[in-house]
Amino acid sequence: MCDELTAADNESFLMTRREFGAGAAAAGALALLPVPANAAEIKGHDVTITTPDGSCDAYFVAPAKGKHPAVIVWPDIFGLRPAFRQMADRLAQSGYAVLTVNQFYRSTKTPFVTPGQGFDDALKAKVGPWRALLTPDATTRDAKAFIAWIDDQKEVDRKRGIGSTGYCMGGPMVMYTAAAAPARVHGGATFHGGGLAAEGLLALVPTMKAHWLIAIAENDDSRSPDDKDKLKAAFAASRQSAEIEVYKGTMHGWCPPDSQVYNAAEANRAWDRLLATFKVL
Repeated sequence: MCDELTAADNESFLMTRREFGAGAAAAGALALLPVPANAAEIKGHDVTITTPDGSCDAYFVAPAKGKHPAVIVWPDIFGLRPAFRQMADRLAQSGYAVLTVNQFYRSTKTPFVTPGQGFDDALKAKVGPWRALLTPDATTRDAKAFIAWIDDQKEVDRKRGIGSTGYCMGGPMVMYTAAAAPARVHGGATFHGGGLAAEGLLALVPTMKAHWLIAIAENDDSRSPDDKDKLKAAFAASRQSAEIEVYKGTMHGWCPPDSQVYNAAEANRAWDRLLATFKVL
């Protein structure tokens, strides 16, 4: 997860790149994402979702015509921001109705970070109390509310399954979502997710009924090398298909296009695997 140790890893990595001239010239800038072949025309807008705990601000985007499988996106610790809107648009262009949420809605509206801001002391102090409110029970309540909301949208094909993706701290939230509604959530994908092999989450795996993609950053794996094996064993025991891979040469946070350690080649490879995973929807 995005913590002091990972932040130190990433900063060391960036310093090395600068020293050797490869640079992090675009670090913190919003990179342009590829447009899918035969991209659908899309329409997106901000929405507010009523949950048992309050009103959640979110972004919803879908193809302009027809009904499509739904996807719920849980952002990383930096929250809902232009990078995640761009990622949602890209997924919608591939034929999905996408809801990207502000999981910190109990505490703040988004965006709450400045462009290029890293996981610095100021952000840690601000976000810490917000994260404390995101208990497993609270996340499960949210997931059920988001599923109910998206299932009520005219752009969503309820005959198809729902997918969910999560980044960094959003990774466990995908698992809570799958456990909250196993009859609806048929696909889950996490990217540099933190704490996925915690005992409480592994205990939920038998209640899920989804096809999985778990993309792990190399420096996360080096710190917790047994996690991938625990996850593989848990999903195998529950007979759920799970593609679990360490992406070589990547740092925690490599997928969002505004990340300081964004790795375009490996992020695009992970994206291709996401689309393959969601073919089950």
